[in-house]
Amino acid sequence: MSDRDTLPASDSAGFLPALERWVPGFGVIARYQRQDALRDLGAGLVLSGLLVPQGMAYAMLAGLPPITGLYTTVAVLVAYFLFGPSRILVLGPDSSLGPIIALTVLPLAFGVEDRAVVLASMLSVFVGVIAVVLGILRLGFIADLLSKPVRVGYLAGLAVTILASQLPRLLGIRVQGRETLDVLAGVLDRLPRAQPVSVIMGLVVIATIIVVGRVYPKAPAVLIAALGATLCTWWFDLSGRGVAVVGVLPQGIPSLQWPSVALRDVATLLVAAGGIALVSLADSVSTAAAFGAKRGEAVHADRELIAVGIADILAGIVHGFPVSASGSRTAVAERAGAATQVTGLVAATAVVALLVFAPGATSFLPQPALAGIVVVAAFSLIDAREFFTLARVRRSEFIQALVAACGVIVLGVLNGLALAVVVSVLNFFRRAWWPHDAVLGDALGIPGFHDIAFHPDARVDPGLIIYRFDAPLFFANARAFHDRVLELVENAADEVRWVVVAADPITDIEATAAEMLRDLDLELNARGIHFVFAGMKDPVRARVRAYDLEREIPPESFYPTVHAAVKAYRSQVLGKHPDP
Repeated sequence: MSDRDTLPASDSAGFLPALERWVPGFGVIARYQRQDALRDLGAGLVLSGLLVPQGMAYAMLAGLPPITGLYTTVAVLVAYFLFGPSRILVLGPDSSLGPIIALTVLPLAFGVEDRAVVLASMLSVFVGVIAVVLGILRLGFIADLLSKPVRVGYLAGLAVTILASQLPRLLGIRVQGRETLDVLAGVLDRLPRAQPVSVIMGLVVIATIIVVGRVYPKAPAVLIAALGATLCTWWFDLSGRGVAVVGVLPQGIPSLQWPSVALRDVATLLVAAGGIALVSLADSVSTAAAFGAKRGEAVHADRELIAVGIADILAGIVHGFPVSASGSRTAVAERAGAATQVTGLVAATAVVALLVFAPGATSFLPQPALAGIVVVAAFSLIDAREFFTLARVRRSEFIQALVAACGVIVLGVLNGLALAVVVSVLNFFRRAWWPHDAVLGDALGIPGFHDIAFHPDARVDPGLIIYRFDAPLFFANARAFHDRVLELVENAADEVRWVVVAADPITDIEATAAEMLRDLDLELNARGIHFVFAGMKDPVRARVRAYDLEREIPPESFYPTVHAAVKAYRSQVLGKHPDP
């Protein structure tokens, strides 16, 4: 932690430190250093060049006017400057949220643009309130409902959805339908009517962003592509040849206005807000953690949630829509030398200057170029390497990713997101119901006792079974534990005398499992088998006592380690002298 992060000891109990904890922007201003000014100024100007075209492109992806993307960008940059705990995290319109927003508000808007804006603004407020409440209640772990495999699949399916939504704009055609498969079918049907100029424009923009990004990683590739497309449209009068352009933006900054929607729309917006909050918070916290780790900064997940929530609420008040943190935009700020959140404030000021002094700068910005920007962003959501890794390492997780991807493509973004969450939860329960287990043996040359499946030469004492169950014992897996122990007894090569449970991984025992252990002990004793536990944690042992299990399983059946239990077996049953 740097000196700038350390509060003076004399102020540690004062009002200012408490204020800075929840409004870090005051701390940035109070201790701002001169050498950071040029870095933040340059990084902010570079960042604004990315935010303007991306903001407009992602607004159109959400089915909203391009200007709303700029309003949203300004609002969330200012809000995060004041309330964000991360030094350089950048919030803004995001490609992963655009399809959810569009599929939520457009059916409710009935083709009325102003109504769509109001609905999106109210949606942003709802998302913000959810995020703030989760942060205050320290419930940020809810974002973990999207496991890594499911999130990889969900984002891949979302990428296909985004690509389908942008193909009509890229090709200069109109297609009916909102569902991904319907749009793709419409594109194929109307493909012969595509406008060659629009297609070439979009493809050139895509190629420019990719090539410049790879050859000159520090160059503002999106800005270069957008400016080049704008100049070509102006110079060759492409708007007169059928290429759609953004046109002149409304001048000035928006007024603050609380959005108002019909009561019948609230339920739909709340459901969508929950899904958006889940995706946005997972993105924001993981992005903050990734960049925080690189810079050696602590990440406060709950404070991140509150900051993102406040940003969403402010975005809703300025006619904007929900946002998320962006790894690509944050990386641009970092490469440009950003030192503090003043970078975001500079970028917001630059966008405001565009709206106030040069709203006509977008007069010749072609919509196929914005579609190309979104297409590149969509491809970045597909993590092909992770898919191959999942397929190679664990097929069940690969199947989860495929189910999530297909769910988004076939069922739609919201239903696909719901399916992804269900798949994550079911996979968690599957692993708890049927966890990994192992029979242990004394591996030669390796201290301790190890899984004989991985150490087939490990020594197993005759008449002894050492069984490890890698999960807490509860109602769902109690029967599996019971049946597995009896199966091992039945299939043992020698007459079993002791069953030792290596209990280190068992972190809990609930009532159903306690009853199962009592019955299992009686069954084993009836066969002349001693039931033993080794390495059980103190809190779990306390539950054993609370359930009165020691009436059937006496205290002398509990050993501190597996090694101690094996020594006792060799001494008491095999008559061997204990190992030194």
